[in-house]
Amino acid sequence: MGLISGLLLLPLAPARGVVWVAEKLQETAERELYDPGVLRAQLAGLNRELDEGLIDLETFEAEEERLLDRLHAAQMRCDVDHRR
Repeated sequence: MGLISGLLLLPLAPARGVVWVAEKLQETAERELYDPGVLRAQLAGLNRELDEGLIDLETFEAEEERLLDRLHAAQMRCDVDHRR
Protein backbone atom coordinates (compact mmCIF):
# COMPACT_ATOMS: atom_id res chain seq x y z
CA MET A 1 0.00 0.00 0.00
CA GLY A 2 1.40 3.36 -1.00
CA LEU A 3 1.63 6.44 1.16
CA ILE A 4 -1.26 8.23 -0.56
CA SER A 5 -3.63 5.27 -0.48
CA GLY A 6 -2.61 4.61 3.14
CA LEU A 7 -3.51 8.17 4.10
CA LEU A 8 -6.77 8.07 2.16
CA LEU A 9 -7.84 4.78 3.75
CA LEU A 10 -6.75 5.77 7.26
CA PRO A 11 -10.29 6.75 8.35
CA LEU A 12 -11.40 3.17 7.55
CA ALA A 13 -8.74 1.59 9.79
CA PRO A 14 -10.99 1.33 12.88
CA ALA A 15 -13.72 -0.37 10.82
CA ARG A 16 -11.20 -2.83 9.38
CA GLY A 17 -9.99 -3.55 12.91
CA VAL A 18 -13.52 -4.25 14.11
CA VAL A 19 -14.14 -6.57 11.15
CA TRP A 20 -10.89 -8.42 11.87
CA VAL A 21 -11.81 -8.89 15.55
CA ALA A 22 -15.29 -10.09 14.59
CA GLU A 23 -13.83 -12.62 12.14
CA LYS A 24 -11.43 -13.96 14.80
CA LEU A 25 -14.26 -14.27 17.32
CA GLN A 26 -16.37 -16.17 14.79
CA GLU A 27 -13.49 -18.53 13.97
CA THR A 28 -12.90 -19.23 17.67
CA ALA A 29 -16.59 -19.79 18.38
CA GLU A 30 -16.94 -22.19 15.45
CA ARG A 31 -13.81 -24.08 16.46
CA GLU A 32 -15.18 -24.54 20.00
CA LEU A 33 -18.69 -25.35 18.78
CA TYR A 34 -17.44 -28.14 16.54
CA ASP A 35 -14.48 -29.42 18.62
CA PRO A 36 -14.94 -33.22 18.75
CA GLY A 37 -13.23 -33.42 22.16
CA VAL A 38 -15.62 -30.88 23.66
CA LEU A 39 -18.61 -32.62 22.11
CA ARG A 40 -17.54 -36.02 23.44
CA ALA A 41 -17.10 -34.52 26.92
CA GLN A 42 -20.58 -33.02 26.70
CA LEU A 43 -21.99 -36.41 25.66
CA ALA A 44 -20.24 -38.07 28.62
CA GLY A 45 -21.64 -35.42 30.96
CA LEU A 46 -25.08 -35.95 29.52
CA ASN A 47 -24.82 -39.69 30.17
CA ARG A 48 -23.78 -39.00 33.76
CA GLU A 49 -26.77 -36.70 34.24
CA LEU A 50 -29.10 -39.45 32.98
CA ASP A 51 -27.44 -42.09 35.17
CA GLU A 52 -27.71 -39.84 38.23
CA GLY A 53 -31.37 -39.12 37.52
CA LEU A 54 -30.79 -35.41 36.96
CA ILE A 55 -32.54 -35.49 33.57
CA ASP A 56 -35.26 -37.68 32.14
CA LEU A 57 -34.92 -39.93 29.09
CA GLU A 58 -36.77 -37.53 26.79
CA THR A 59 -34.41 -34.66 27.65
CA PHE A 60 -31.42 -36.96 27.28
CA GLU A 61 -32.49 -38.16 23.84
CA ALA A 62 -33.16 -34.65 22.55
CA GLU A 63 -29.84 -33.31 23.81
CA GLU A 64 -27.95 -36.40 22.65
CA GLU A 65 -29.37 -36.01 19.14
CA ARG A 66 -28.33 -32.34 19.07
CA LEU A 67 -24.79 -33.16 20.21
CA LEU A 68 -24.45 -36.09 17.81
CA ASP A 69 -25.58 -33.85 14.93
CA ARG A 70 -22.87 -31.34 15.87
CA LEU A 71 -20.29 -34.13 16.15
CA HIS A 72 -21.27 -35.41 12.71
CA ALA A 73 -21.01 -31.87 11.31
CA ALA A 74 -17.57 -31.52 12.92
CA GLN A 75 -16.41 -34.73 11.28
CA MET A 76 -17.74 -33.56 7.91
CA ARG A 77 -15.92 -30.22 8.30
CA CYS A 78 -12.72 -32.06 9.19
CA ASP A 79 -13.04 -34.31 6.15
CA VAL A 80 -13.53 -31.27 3.89
CA ASP A 81 -10.52 -29.51 5.44
CA HIS A 82 -8.32 -32.55 4.86
CA ARG A 83 -9.30 -32.73 1.19
CA ARG A 84 -8.06 -29.19 0.55
